[in-house]
Amino acid sequence: MEIAATRTLTLSPPQSRQFSHTFFSKNLVSLPSLRFNPSGRRNFSFKSTNLRVSATSMSAFAAEKLSPETFLDKKESGILHFVKYHGLGNDFILIDNRDSSEPKIAQEQAVKLCDRNFGVGADGVIFAMPGVNGTDYTMRIFNSDGSEPEMCGNGVRCFARFIAEIENLQGNHSFTIHTGAGLIIPEIQDDGQVKVDMGEPILRAEDVPTRLQGNKGESVVAAELVVDGVSWNVTCVSMGNPHCITFGTKDGQDLRVDELKLSEIGPKFEHHEMFPARTNTEFVEVLSRSHLKMRVWERGAGATLACGTGACALVVAAVLEGRTDRKCTVDLPGGPLEIEWKEEDNHIYMTGPADLVFYGSALL
Repeated sequence: MEIAATRTLTLSPPQSRQFSHTFFSKNLVSLPSLRFNPSGRRNFSFKSTNLRVSATSMSAFAAEKLSPETFLDKKESGILHFVKYHGLGNDFILIDNRDSSEPKIAQEQAVKLCDRNFGVGADGVIFAMPGVNGTDYTMRIFNSDGSEPEMCGNGVRCFARFIAEIENLQGNHSFTIHTGAGLIIPEIQDDGQVKVDMGEPILRAEDVPTRLQGNKGESVVAAELVVDGVSWNVTCVSMGNPHCITFGTKDGQDLRVDELKLSEIGPKFEHHEMFPARTNTEFVEVLSRSHLKMRVWERGAGATLACGTGACALVVAAVLEGRTDRKCTVDLPGGPLEIEWKEEDNHIYMTGPADLVFYGSALL
């Protein structure tokens, strides 16, 4: 699969200069050469046998002519148009799939698109599809490994911003979205942040699912899980997708998440026999009753900069273990999320950003 993309970034606000590039790639077989134009026009090119990258400055006026609704209207055969967004560094390729209930690309193509060396680079591909059962839209996701999760918290915020862009909606708006985790309702705030009603947490062990036995009714709260010979305290929560949350080991040693060797321990949790559908794992440091710090190993994506459903699940776990109040700021490597587990309706509300990165095209 060849990839072509166009990116627009602001280089210098005072001069409103814009930067764009287009690239085509199949296989990278040689190191690129770099040339600068002495005129200062910021032209450069990379050359290899199968890779061509070129860039040139463009005016702010030209950049303003490019928007999701116009860009995605292009219908060239064999070309997939997309828009890339990120939520606190958790990045996604968004595809306008409103004309079909079947994804425009296969899972193996999604894997290629998500490759950060030979593709666009992303944690997943998200499809905006027609709604079902009275909902406004349907959201489906393919992870970077080709698996399909039920839902993604950062992804649903990006989805909401994407819909607002392609539908040309201004100001405060909310949508109903059908997902594999059920009904999700995001609301775009006046300040551009997205607040999402994530619904109720699922705590019954077999529904998470986990093979760990419930030790607080049917729930798994601060239970023992042996991973690679080490006993951890874990709480299991589903936000429509499974999460295993830990604040430390059984010997009472609290986590310092910056010291964690995530790439070593994360896969051992994800593929543990106690999680028949694999699991997302959140490693959490408690800073105060209303402030948590988290690192996450996501099922199907590995270490990511943020996980919205994980942030929701860990606040539930922290409340169940008596560590925090119901409203918390959760610090992730990509930035903070505001999470509240409301007692009156048992729903979890997540508020955070979703940002446009660039528009692109993939030659399939």
